[in-house]
Amino acid sequence: MSGFIGTKLTMNLGERSYDIILKNGALENLYQFARLDRRVAVVTDAGVPAEYAQRVADQCRDAKIITVPQGEASKSMKILESVLHQMLEFNMGRGDLVIAVGGGAIMDLCKLLGCKRPDTVHNLYFKRFPVVHEKDVIAIPTTCGTGSECTNISVAIVKDEKDGVLTGGETKLGLVSDDIIPNKVCLIPELLKTLPYKPFACSAIDALVHATESFLSPHRKTMTSELFSEKAMDVILKGFKLIDEKGQDARFEYMDQFVTASFYAGIAFLKAGCGPVHGMSFPLGGTYHVPHGESNYMLFGAIMDYYDEHKPDGEIMKFKELVSSILGCEVKDAIPEMNALLQRILPLRPLRDCGFTEADFKAFPLSVEANQQRLMTNAYYPFDLESEEAIYRKCY
Repeated sequence: MSGFIGTKLTMNLGERSYDIILKNGALENLYQFARLDRRVAVVTDAGVPAEYAQRVADQCRDAKIITVPQGEASKSMKILESVLHQMLEFNMGRGDLVIAVGGGAIMDLCKLLGCKRPDTVHNLYFKRFPVVHEKDVIAIPTTCGTGSECTNISVAIVKDEKDGVLTGGETKLGLVSDDIIPNKVCLIPELLKTLPYKPFACSAIDALVHATESFLSPHRKTMTSELFSEKAMDVILKGFKLIDEKGQDARFEYMDQFVTASFYAGIAFLKAGCGPVHGMSFPLGGTYHVPHGESNYMLFGAIMDYYDEHKPDGEIMKFKELVSSILGCEVKDAIPEMNALLQRILPLRPLRDCGFTEADFKAFPLSVEANQQRLMTNAYYPFDLESEEAIYRKCY
């Protein structure tokens, strides 16, 4: 298998730098950019072929493979605490290495594992324990959607609290710190060949949401984020058109573009942040364990319609012009045509199919307002409790 022949980039952020090895590599060539003569935790999930993690571990002098449940389950506090305990038993400490091989949940988990061990995961996410970088992290994504391999955000399902008192429920929270950005990223399209179609589609739609929300961010968007979000949207929508025309297997001839677009979208929302699609989907994922990409997809079309209804000019006009140029439709039809394309890529499940109840129409907006303001403040057009409830009802 060939060595890494893609581009090597370096991002500087604060006092640390981050190397990104782009594409066309093989797991066997990790030694080219990482010291593997230290203790190494190779963390993966049950949905990733075991050979991937083993091929990484075989290069290391002293490695432990840690396999966690697949998907959203790996975001739970219980799993996080279990993995932290396994690393403690392995005597891992400052200067050792964590290698993440998996999807977004594994990326988020491993970004935490590179930091100083907290007293409790709950206190870490409610900002009662400091985030301190301690171990190097190499991120090797096996999906093409989260962008988590290059961001400063880690999302977990934690016990919900209000005014310091546990409510008895759970929610998703994002922990934001530059100390959790992986030290190195390796994009290897071959690792996505075994990804089933639905997880692929959900993750690719998730990347489209990242790029779109970053592009529409009213407060934090920069020239950098706009550049990367535009490119990500262009590549992803063209890939969806290809699949729509040729069928699901067409994704394999375009996989390197999808994994690169996901990375671009990650850079975009590292700078500009995500918004209400993520904010309103977090209670859905936390309560009913709907996979992250799918929960975003459930709300994405309705929120874009909401924006277009309330503020049709401005940045969303630029978004519609971009979409119309790719899909070959009138600008006024861009959002409906995009939603229709996504429906052909992956049929949209209504909220009622995942267990959503009448009580959730009131409870979820309250949870969003209490816990997701870092995301809701990035709304292209403002939300309140009533408009959030209306979105949930539209998606029900």
